[in-house]
Amino acid sequence: MHTDTDLETTLLGPVLADRACGDCTVCCTELTVDTPDFAKPAGTPCIYLSGQGCGIHAVRPRICRIWFCAWRRIASLPDDARPDRSGLLVSLNFVKAPQNCFEGVSINVRVLAGSDAIENGMAATVLDSVCDQLIPVWFSDGSKKMLMHPDNDVARLVLSGDAAPQHLRDEVAAWRERYGVFAAKG
Repeated sequence: MHTDTDLETTLLGPVLADRACGDCTVCCTELTVDTPDFAKPAGTPCIYLSGQGCGIHAVRPRICRIWFCAWRRIASLPDDARPDRSGLLVSLNFVKAPQNCFEGVSINVRVLAGSDAIENGMAATVLDSVCDQLIPVWFSDGSKKMLMHPDNDVARLVLSGDAAPQHLRDEVAAWRERYGVFAAKG
């Protein structure tokens, strides 16, 4: 029997059986949720969040049942990268009106308020773990959003359509094959 695999599973892999949210409720506060059965703004705790986690866990909305942060899916992320431990939320993002081809579907690594993940090296460790595929990676430190993968030279060449120098030719070609249709001007 064939079943369709959702885009998150295709790009990040299945939910890992040996990783559980535990006491982590970062997604219940940090994320924007805008679905027909539930909505909440980013940075606002879910109305169902209690001192013991989700107050309606057994009957929670569908989005809460199917969404998982990247830590639950990417085995190369260390155990300490769980959002409540690391101060980082790593997720697959979908932007309805992207400004460029690297924003439409991408991995977003965001630093949570009060986190020392940059200073203690966790941000670098996490970025090293997720910047290894043909999936754009953005990093947000709370004040700005930066494209971390592909690097600036490759991104510029993909977006401009200019000829790539020999040492970047294969990498630019791979990114163009996957994202070039979205980078086309016009």
